[in-house]
Amino acid sequence: MSKANMDQKQQKHFVLVHGACIGGWCWYKLKPQLESLGHKVTALDLAACGIKTEKIEDVDTFEDYSKPLLELLASLDPKEKVILVGHSFGGMSIALAMEKFPEKIAVGIFIAAFIPDTNHKPSYVLQQYIERYPITGWLDSELPFHGNKTLLLLGSKFLSANFFQLCSKEDLELVNNLRRTGSLFVEELSEAENFSKKGYESVPRVYVVANEDLAIPVEFQQWMIQNAGVDVVNVINGADHMAMLSKPQELYLSLIDVSDKHA
Repeated sequence: MSKANMDQKQQKHFVLVHGACIGGWCWYKLKPQLESLGHKVTALDLAACGIKTEKIEDVDTFEDYSKPLLELLASLDPKEKVILVGHSFGGMSIALAMEKFPEKIAVGIFIAAFIPDTNHKPSYVLQQYIERYPITGWLDSELPFHGNKTLLLLGSKFLSANFFQLCSKEDLELVNNLRRTGSLFVEELSEAENFSKKGYESVPRVYVVANEDLAIPVEFQQWMIQNAGVDVVNVINGADHMAMLSKPQELYLSLIDVSDKHA
């Protein structure tokens, strides 16, 4: 096999999906590391996130919110498969993508992310989280209600104490300047159809635990892993909720390990 053909065979397409209130910018340390090995990397902004011009108030449904991801997958060559990576609330978006396009996804990787099951409504893990860790205790975060959904603006104190506590001051300054109002779409997801075994659960799933996470605590990550029936679990030691910023090298190695074994 020629070197060109070997390189083409080994090249993979990573699609990185951010969490609520953030944007594709959060992958800025990880993206060039993956690209340095010759992989293709897409770090997109979901609707009303990052540099998208619309506001979350004008995004009516969770599917509309996830539309940039769904459109990307729909546009792929029929033979192309991607490695889909979701962080935090981005886990819900990649689950939706796995439900709709299972044939286009080699593996779904959930990084300190909400991961649904097929026995309950999609909102189940979100509702369990809110019940155990009431959002009313999220320090200076704001939770207004608008239209058909509760909005969420993560406060700078809450981000500093629970999301970015092991990150650099520069990364914390970055999020304070770039954070946007989002939503967890709990109201809508509580009425949505369950994800299916034929779609979502047919795609191999891997969970990456951030073991110093204070936003989605380790015990809740472990509960979700058992609830969703995930067998492959990696752990990033010393990572806060933003593992791609606090431990980018370790996360990079974990993603490469998963891609070598499952994609």
